[in-house]
Amino acid sequence: MEVKAVREQPKNIMDFMQVADFENVVLCQDQASGLRAVIAVHDTTLGPAAGGCRYWTYASYEDATIDAMRLARGMTYKYAAAGVNLGGGKCVVMADPARPKSEAMLRALGRYIDRLGGAYMTGEDVGTTLEDMVNLRLETPYVITLPEDWGGAGAISEMTAIGVLEAMKSSVEHALGKRSLQGLTVNVQGVGAVGGPLCSLLLDEGARVRVADIRAESLAPWRDRPGVEVVPVEEIPYLEGDVFAPCALGGVVTSENVGRLRTKIICGSANNQLWDASLETNLQERGILYAPDFIVNAGGAVFDADRLQPGGFRRARAEAKVREIGRTTREVFALAEQEKVGTFRAAELFAERRIASVGAAKGIRSRFRGEI
Repeated sequence: MEVKAVREQPKNIMDFMQVADFENVVLCQDQASGLRAVIAVHDTTLGPAAGGCRYWTYASYEDATIDAMRLARGMTYKYAAAGVNLGGGKCVVMADPARPKSEAMLRALGRYIDRLGGAYMTGEDVGTTLEDMVNLRLETPYVITLPEDWGGAGAISEMTAIGVLEAMKSSVEHALGKRSLQGLTVNVQGVGAVGGPLCSLLLDEGARVRVADIRAESLAPWRDRPGVEVVPVEEIPYLEGDVFAPCALGGVVTSENVGRLRTKIICGSANNQLWDASLETNLQERGILYAPDFIVNAGGAVFDADRLQPGGFRRARAEAKVREIGRTTREVFALAEQEKVGTFRAAELFAERRIASVGAAKGIRSRFRGEI
């Protein structure tokens, strides 16, 4: 079956499984610990599926499952485009992130992951920590994100921010003809684990920064910082500026608000920034360059995955791979012009062609065609 681009929100779980051709979707529950989780494995052509474990509130199992599937599919494309030999997967746990997690729940989840026999490897994501990953590791070896004293890369959010910065530089050069961020205005939505380090990097580059966040405690360090303006969270997407950097949750560009955007470039770390991929046409019509999220935000995943390379984790090698994101971004923009498609579709093609090529070399009839 040929994998089709998901151009709109899936209607239901089975529709999404068929359109995007998922390999596995596993529902998990453990009454003793209160665990309710979903593990989605999208594609394993390049290698075992990998993707973080998200701990978040969902209205229903269906909502959680659709989110896990969207994120898993994004990981397939993220790893493929970044040149990493892993497939795409994701785990989401249905829970209140404000409440403490129990060791029993995490270890129950670890046992579910272990039953998949290495088809899926997990890591840190929204709502989970390195300490949580250690609890999972007590039950399964299939955990990528680990502290340094456990053989892992440690905290990865700064590397995600570095990847965003490299992609942003390439975007600015492509759209504005500038080789520097000096004097440009960047509006950053979300100053948490990635958005915060990104703001520091932007200030070092000489950019003017506006920030917004739903959490007052996240904004506190920025209120008196030179070169930074704190603005209301509901205004940040619509302020005039050179770059809008969504660094919170996804779905920030919708059919209802796309006409209100006043930026020249969208380049941030959030996953699934477009409510559906067809919105890239609206962005093109308005002259807004979109740097595809799964290209831009791959830094942490790339850095983390280095520990699977021969000899284990090597920081210099891992960081050099992260900085290649700038080059990949330029290649995606060039492909978009060559194929006369939007940048998001070009990023999909870039990833699909690698999967198809590697699959053919391995004798696997790839579901990805890499065709327009």
